[in-house]
Amino acid sequence: MKIYRDTLPPTTSCTGRPWWLVRSAIDPLVSVAVYLAALRVCKCAFTQDGLVLLCLSFLLTFPADVPFRRFSSEVARGIMLRWFKVVAGVAFFWATKAMLLHTGFQAEANVVATWLIATPLAQLALHFISPRIAPWLFPLYTEEKVVIVGANHVARRFAQLINDGEAEGQHLVGYFDDRDIQRLGAFGVHKVIGRIGEVSEYVKTHRIDAIYISMPMATQPRIVSLLEALRDTTASVYFLPDVYVADLIQGQVTMLAGLPVVCVCETPFDGTAGAIKRVFDLTLTVAALPLILPLMGIIGLLVRATSAGPALFKQRRYGLDGREIVIWKFRSMTTLEDGQSTYTQVTREDARVTSFGRFLRKTSLDELPQLINVLSGSMSLVGPRPHALAVNEQYRKLIPGYMVRHKVKPGITGWAQVNGCRGGDDLDSMRKRTEYDLAYLRSWSLSLDLLIVLKTVKMLVLGDDRAF
Repeated sequence: MKIYRDTLPPTTSCTGRPWWLVRSAIDPLVSVAVYLAALRVCKCAFTQDGLVLLCLSFLLTFPADVPFRRFSSEVARGIMLRWFKVVAGVAFFWATKAMLLHTGFQAEANVVATWLIATPLAQLALHFISPRIAPWLFPLYTEEKVVIVGANHVARRFAQLINDGEAEGQHLVGYFDDRDIQRLGAFGVHKVIGRIGEVSEYVKTHRIDAIYISMPMATQPRIVSLLEALRDTTASVYFLPDVYVADLIQGQVTMLAGLPVVCVCETPFDGTAGAIKRVFDLTLTVAALPLILPLMGIIGLLVRATSAGPALFKQRRYGLDGREIVIWKFRSMTTLEDGQSTYTQVTREDARVTSFGRFLRKTSLDELPQLINVLSGSMSLVGPRPHALAVNEQYRKLIPGYMVRHKVKPGITGWAQVNGCRGGDDLDSMRKRTEYDLAYLRSWSLSLDLLIVLKTVKMLVLGDDRAF
């Protein structure tokens, strides 16, 4: 279970009609409806392979965990990433049937193509108008009444998420806190309705369905006393731990030997996500090699022809988990630095940069040899850009969270670079670059990597004024 900064973990089970089940089935049913519509438009018959496709898409998209009461770029990315799994599943089914059974695909190609393109568009459109549709679906569940014990910043944040519709079917009645009620007054849009000792009686008389305890563990005796009092009620009880004391990187709750463990800082590429990331890197790199290898050969010859020295140079930098790696680049300068003890940042009109090297740096073609690093596994196509060792040792002491960038493999391109944070070794520039890198770690998805790659290609074609 992941802990997101702006969303809730799964809510308590609905006590009334199955709204969760309906919400989870909306997107899968949209894919079924689009396929049937494509059959009708193309005037094709329904085949066994078509049934397999529908079952496959339903299994891969149910339950739909995308919020239905709001729409954002994150929701759109979630929809596209989930449908990418369906496309991959269809391709795998198609290829497996051809290899093992030596039979063609029975479903009409135009129907399948229409379905694969139109379904995510229909789902995006439905989610875009979902804030207007959701109120019509409220009768599908019985509203739960909830209270929060403890009026603090965590409670206020949780209450805001409920108000924003993240917890379907939950209605916040108010807070309980032992501090002066008159002084606290309206804590956000809800009032403090009593003291902690009054919670049990209030829950029984007002038929409260769920209680969220937002109290520091330093008040353990009070919490134990409260839990003892709540044994006489039928309400569900949850803790709201104050995990926001730290800057969460892939925060999540997991179980270790039967005990709940809250992760504050972790790599997003653990387990399956890491395998997906690696397949993404290898697929794009190998696909691009027939075009890039001849280009690299030409660039290498031009580097040797236009200035004295080797075509390639290597430099030691920090990689995954802060381990040293060696990266490769086309030489663009007359001097070579290993970056270990000292490193001088390149400036505009730097005399050390060769005439051809200036073109390479402007177009970022000097980074192409790092595809070798990608193939070897020491780098990724997308990730925080690695800095020279001397730069790391300088800024790890000045910028909080700087070394967290190394929870993932460094990349040839990154979220910071496509957002204009390129070049410059002053403190403000490095701090801004670090903020983008940490944002990438928090919100990684395969669709985000693909977006960064496309933005990078656009920058290569149109040029980048910040490159020199």
